[in-house]
Amino acid sequence: MRTITIGVDLAKLVFAICELDESGRVRQRKELQRGAFADWLAQLPAGTVVAMEACSGAHHWARRCLEHGLQPKLIAAQFVTPFRKSRTTKNDRNDAEAIATAARQGNMRFVPVKSVDQQARLAWHRVREGYKVEGLAIGNRLRGVLAEFGVVVAKSDAALRIVLADLSAHALPASLIELLGDLNGHWQQVRERIAACDERIQTHAKADDRCARARAIIGVGPITADALVATVGSAQEFKNGRQLAAWLGLTPTQHSSGGRSRLGNISCRGDAYLRTLLIQGARSSLQRAKAVPREKATPEQIWIQSLAARLPFGKLLVAIANKHARQLWAMLARGEHYDPDAWLRHPMVQRAASRRTVAAI
Repeated sequence: MRTITIGVDLAKLVFAICELDESGRVRQRKELQRGAFADWLAQLPAGTVVAMEACSGAHHWARRCLEHGLQPKLIAAQFVTPFRKSRTTKNDRNDAEAIATAARQGNMRFVPVKSVDQQARLAWHRVREGYKVEGLAIGNRLRGVLAEFGVVVAKSDAALRIVLADLSAHALPASLIELLGDLNGHWQQVRERIAACDERIQTHAKADDRCARARAIIGVGPITADALVATVGSAQEFKNGRQLAAWLGLTPTQHSSGGRSRLGNISCRGDAYLRTLLIQGARSSLQRAKAVPREKATPEQIWIQSLAARLPFGKLLVAIANKHARQLWAMLARGEHYDPDAWLRHPMVQRAASRRTVAAI
């Protein structure tokens, strides 16, 4: 059997398929309905490479491929775009061929297939973020309606709840009070659902040893630890912590040429949710480091204090988040516990110490 690579452009109902032979030529194209596509996968020879873009439903189909002994390869959409023959003409046929062509590249990076447990845990985070957006919208809607009748409320949710608890104190129509009461009840339900998501996420984090080890870092709470473990698992698909930090978009972009390096803003690539959590956790680490006297501070807190004296606030938070990402990679990939003195065993630190010793002699 000749080696073939199959590119699949996923959709809700109709999937476009392109088969390439060992030389990269198109063998055949076809379009299959969702049910027919599942049956067709079962008929493919074991070991066949099936490439797909990493989109909604891709991990489900990748797991189906593994059940049939196939080799699924998930590719980020940004890596598929350069292989599309026509930049101006985008259709399912061109996308399927571009996916298959991209999968044949020897230096292509692929997205690890997530397990059912990982996706189930991440679903709680996604739904929680949706509830947060909905709760913010409801709160703004309540403030807007009240402002139309001369009742201006402060930005905090506590101030809004105080006003809603005693609407009779304001000269408002009876029909409006009824409407605000219904909207307030909906707002309360959304807040309760957010609290329920928080409780379930904390339960997941407590039951996972990897999350417990990750939470030893100041600024990494149960939500951040559970999201990280559910997203990257053991993190062994990254060669080092630098790659994980770059994947999270915490490294600067490069515009280098002619041997001259030019660094720009952070790339903001990869998982925006994890990047946001790590940067928010960096705020907590910064506050803790500023509150601790230098003689009682840990090596990391001393490092943060020195950075705070020479970096602007935004860059400082990114630097802390970058360091935390590298630490988390080491803890997950190597199965280690958090060690605040691990930096002393770094080869560069050991080399510098040996040089100082020789100079003193």
